[in-house]
Amino acid sequence: MHTDTERCVRAVQSKDARFDGWFFTAVRTTGIYCRPSCPAVPPKVENMTFLPSAAACQQAGFRACKRCRPDTSPGSPEWNARADAVARAMRLIQDGVVDREGVPGLATRLGYSTRQVERQLNAELGAGPLALARAQRAQTARLLIETSELPMGDVAFAAGFSSIRTFNDTVREVFALSPSELRERAVKASRNKNAAPRIPGTISLRLPFRAPLNPDNLFGHLAATAVPGVEEWRDGAYRRTLRLPHGTGVVALTPQPDHIGCRLALTDLRDLTIAISRCRWMLDLDADPEAVGEQLRSDPLLAPLVDKAPGRRVPRTVDPAEFAVRAVLGQQVSTAAARTHAARLVTAYGEPVEDPLGGLTHLFPSPQALAGLDPQSLALPRSRRDTLTTLVAALADGSLPLGFDSDWEAARARLSALSGFGPWTTEVIAMRALGDPDAFLPSDLGVRRAAQGLGLPSTPSALTARAAGWRPWRAYAVQYLWATDAHPINHLPV
Repeated sequence: MHTDTERCVRAVQSKDARFDGWFFTAVRTTGIYCRPSCPAVPPKVENMTFLPSAAACQQAGFRACKRCRPDTSPGSPEWNARADAVARAMRLIQDGVVDREGVPGLATRLGYSTRQVERQLNAELGAGPLALARAQRAQTARLLIETSELPMGDVAFAAGFSSIRTFNDTVREVFALSPSELRERAVKASRNKNAAPRIPGTISLRLPFRAPLNPDNLFGHLAATAVPGVEEWRDGAYRRTLRLPHGTGVVALTPQPDHIGCRLALTDLRDLTIAISRCRWMLDLDADPEAVGEQLRSDPLLAPLVDKAPGRRVPRTVDPAEFAVRAVLGQQVSTAAARTHAARLVTAYGEPVEDPLGGLTHLFPSPQALAGLDPQSLALPRSRRDTLTTLVAALADGSLPLGFDSDWEAARARLSALSGFGPWTTEVIAMRALGDPDAFLPSDLGVRRAAQGLGLPSTPSALTARAAGWRPWRAYAVQYLWATDAHPINHLPV
């Protein structure tokens, strides 16, 4: 995108927010970089240069605009719509792998050498993995500075900086303000806006997204399938527990017209960036609804559904392994029955957590914890018990790696090879756990009923043939087809 100068100039001159996160505008005369929708007067065309990432801008010596705050733009939708090495690397960097395991750890996960990873990232993003991770640390630091009362030393540690000096230098370089100046500006702004008081022990922030966003099926699905003790819908927010690299957390996510309100309680602040990344992933906030809508509207039978509720997202998960277990529990049973089975596993094998507001009691059991379960204790048909234990064993011993960096086709092949895994289970995991935007469920009963009602082919083979025109966004088409039903998953809870 950033190489199409004419298109980028048009987006900047029209202040088009749809392109925020796709590219960044660096202004040579001011040394500042902005998002395309920056409210400032657009610079002269000859003074603009376009770069693919905030890290590339920072590496080139530009500092973030204080008005449009480009570091808070939605992420590029490319990283969630692709499964190549660069996209997988970006998902891993966003999940904090470089901070935890270094560039060699990132390369090992991808199956490449460090030199290959650095070359590919520099070629496409204008920055290597260390620069990309540094930009992410800077954004985390800003969040903590502006939304908490933590001492600056604690902020530096939580954001992943190796020293106070590096923290101070990075913040000054990226934002042209010292950490204390950033905090003073944030305090003054909150007073002017009569912001809600901070709750001790929690961090409150806003998660941006590309408009439009329809929250009905997104939050409706998460609330309707919520596992007691792990998830709940309370006071207009979806709340759930989180298993994170350094500890645990509880998050409350509230849909708002122009953002998602996010309130986090973490046992270790080093997990902040990772928790935010996983919540954005779960809510599919980096999607490109314009591209999805344009493609699906090309089918005249889908067009009315898209026009009626543009911006539907695919509800995902914060833990791919958890979702795989829940998908097996949900095979050929009702939503209520699947919740009941999952709740029993949580009570028996889940790790207890403390919820500041009460209501949430456990983490969903890890594969390692479930590896010791007694199949006879499960109130399931024998075939599904066997499927579950086979899955858990493969997840626990690492022979079935499911993660945000998974190669979608390789994961499908491994899942399909497991006993009891048919196309529906494999595809629903690809859709909601692995994030493949083209995953498709032609055999799903709800999809077939909706297709028949719309005049689309209702047999799996014929529907798959018709859906070729919806690619690469068939997972979003499924959301629109499901939404024709009156099931609670399709409605924002009251």
